[in-house]
Amino acid sequence: MAAVAQMSSHHQQHKKLKTFQAYLPPGARTYSCAHCRANLAHHNELISKSFQGSQGKAYLFNSVVNIVCGPAEERVLLTGLHAVADIQCECCKTTLGWKYEHAYEPGQKYKEGKYIIELIHMVKDNGWGSQPVEKRRRNNSLN
Repeated sequence: MAAVAQMSSHHQQHKKLKTFQAYLPPGARTYSCAHCRANLAHHNELISKSFQGSQGKAYLFNSVVNIVCGPAEERVLLTGLHAVADIQCECCKTTLGWKYEHAYEPGQKYKEGKYIIELIHMVKDNGWGSQPVEKRRRNNSLN
């Protein structure tokens, strides 16, 4: 009986780990994970392209899908002290950037609840090609 209870408990834990991927509307301009191609954000959710991540340029989004937030921690970023939580792709577990949980400077409050995704971890999908965003931007600037 204990073995059955143990197997049942293991089965329930395994079921909790199953994730369901969100898909953005087909034909919409989207950004996806460069590592597993899971949808991350719709182009309409893009707020700014003028951010810097730990690995280079980054974009600020109003909302994203298929991500998991880690615990919030205080970090001193280029624009001051913030409480941020690392975000990972829910599908491949790659750390993509962070979520702004709290901004301590009044001029930075607009970032609260918003998401940073580093360009190195994104590709443009649905008609934009499949190159990483940064490489595509460089190629387009040469034309």
